[in-house]
Amino acid sequence: MKRVFIIMLLSVLLAGNLTAADKQFSLRSPDGKIVVNIAVGEKIEYSVATSGKEIIASSPLSLTVNDKVLGINAKIKKSKTITVDEMVSPVVRTKCAAIRNHYNELTLTFAGQFGIQFRAFNEGVAYRFTTSYPEKIRINGEEAVINFAGDYKIWFPEEEKFQSHNERLYKYLPIREIASPSFCSTPALVDAGADLKVAISESDLEDYAGLWLQGTGKNSLKGIFPGYPLEVKQRNDRDVPVTQFADYIADTKGTREFPWRIMAFARNDGELITNQLVYLLSKPSQIEDTSWIKPGKVAWDWWNFNNIYSVDFRAGVNTETYKYYIDFAAANGLEYVVLDEGWYKLGNLLDIVPEIDMEELVSYAREKKVGLILWVVWKTLDDQLEAAMNQFEKWGIKGIKVDFMQRDDQWMVNYYYKIAREAAKRKMMVDFHGAYKPSGLNRAYPNVMTSEGVKGLENSKWGYDITPGHDVTIPFIRMWAGPMDFTPGAMLNATKSDFKPVFNIPMSQGTRCHQLAMYVVYESPVQMLSDNPTHYNREAECLGFISGVPTVWDETRVFEAKIGNYLLLARKSGQKWFLGGMTDWEPREFTIDFSFLDEGKTYSAEIFQDGINADRNANDYKKVVKQVKKGDKISVKLAPGGGWVAKLQ
Repeated sequence: MKRVFIIMLLSVLLAGNLTAADKQFSLRSPDGKIVVNIAVGEKIEYSVATSGKEIIASSPLSLTVNDKVLGINAKIKKSKTITVDEMVSPVVRTKCAAIRNHYNELTLTFAGQFGIQFRAFNEGVAYRFTTSYPEKIRINGEEAVINFAGDYKIWFPEEEKFQSHNERLYKYLPIREIASPSFCSTPALVDAGADLKVAISESDLEDYAGLWLQGTGKNSLKGIFPGYPLEVKQRNDRDVPVTQFADYIADTKGTREFPWRIMAFARNDGELITNQLVYLLSKPSQIEDTSWIKPGKVAWDWWNFNNIYSVDFRAGVNTETYKYYIDFAAANGLEYVVLDEGWYKLGNLLDIVPEIDMEELVSYAREKKVGLILWVVWKTLDDQLEAAMNQFEKWGIKGIKVDFMQRDDQWMVNYYYKIAREAAKRKMMVDFHGAYKPSGLNRAYPNVMTSEGVKGLENSKWGYDITPGHDVTIPFIRMWAGPMDFTPGAMLNATKSDFKPVFNIPMSQGTRCHQLAMYVVYESPVQMLSDNPTHYNREAECLGFISGVPTVWDETRVFEAKIGNYLLLARKSGQKWFLGGMTDWEPREFTIDFSFLDEGKTYSAEIFQDGINADRNANDYKKVVKQVKKGDKISVKLAPGGGWVAKLQ
């Protein structure tokens, strides 16, 4: 790994009586297009411009520690700027096999045992506080204000309270129309006009509360944070709301680095798909041996309500049904089967329902070389952590799906880290559901493969929210923060007029190829097949494509992209290319130029496209096989709610 540092000492041991001019600092991105200006006076304020245009106007920041505001009349002791240019090889290759980590960093050290680091990347900016107290400290509050320089709009995932699974629709609103107390979870995405977008979130969130954004009734947003939970009330096995929050954010170590506040800049919508700032700003892997971490696809039982048919056994949560899932997974090269809700008696992970013989199942799965993943409620797991995890390890369980946390206060954030560590000790992977957004944990603990925190396909069982327009919004916002467990794969597909929510036999909005494309477009190193094996076995061509799509990638290229409207991209795995396109309810046509292919090589392209009648019957598709080579061009036609996929080898 090549790592280059260029260090420039701007000022060392500065005198306390600096002039106003001496308290101005500027930091540029490596390409010079983004400029962060920092002013240290009565307040510490920053602003950001790109290509000569101010986007974020002067905005104050401060941290209140032990009732003292760090950032008011601050005295600079030292400043230092470095340049870092290195290649990062992710343990789990969500977007690509190598990421360039190239930034300029300014560190300001202040009297009063604190500092602030600013980083400017070509893809955006970030800052964080640091402290160096010898004893534990209390964080009473954090001022994280973003004043925008124009009358911008935002995709705003509005929330009602801090107790939330963060599965929201994105309201497209003028920022100035969002007044307190309205607030949203993160990430959120700002439309700054002229094709410029600013994605806002955080990274390296540990031992602290998560960032949310509140409106001010002006062209600005301010960060808000859930207080430390002083009291919770358990209503049932999974519903454990906080009934009393403290008036402080966190009690924490006195010497530490705080979470990064990120503003990622995208000059076209496609750059949001390839932006990796959340990952790069996280801690590197804390797991020494990662060889056992195996991405893959998962046969999932819950969405399809175990409605297997044309079999000689009673389908349901029982040994016979899960052996059927294991057989299905083994026959189609799927790495895992998940046992979702129902395998244990709620409230006791060690009390398995009598319909399931776990010893028989784990033995059968081992024989078939299929890993098992167990769904658990977070509170029950916490209450029985050592005994349950030891039992799972004894069985040879490959992963756990932890559900219903629905909080990101300091205590709960630390819970995520605890589960990641305990799972890693036992060589288990983790999928967090009922979860807050990814904030870098998947880099620090790469056994954390994916998480929910997205309004996913399960919602189609009871509502109308999972539209094709929603499907082509979430890759640009939620997926920017990290892998998302949307759970695609519906084999019953409906047009806008034909769709209706059916809990036991669910369907999806949009075409069959729209669902197939999700396996290329959506990033989740463990990716679910949500429908039941009976449906997949009836759809052998589609199953063959899905089972052959990797879940990690060496390279990603975006061809066409517009938030909420369409997305067309290509991903490479080894010598194969996979292409996927999706649209909202508007039919669209694109031309793909294969100039990115290797010179002199002819590829066999297996293409799935919307059928000629897909606008009437969303299940309609056509499979085409043709030869393509570098420089060829083909037309891609998408039906309303449509999709398009291709495998090139």
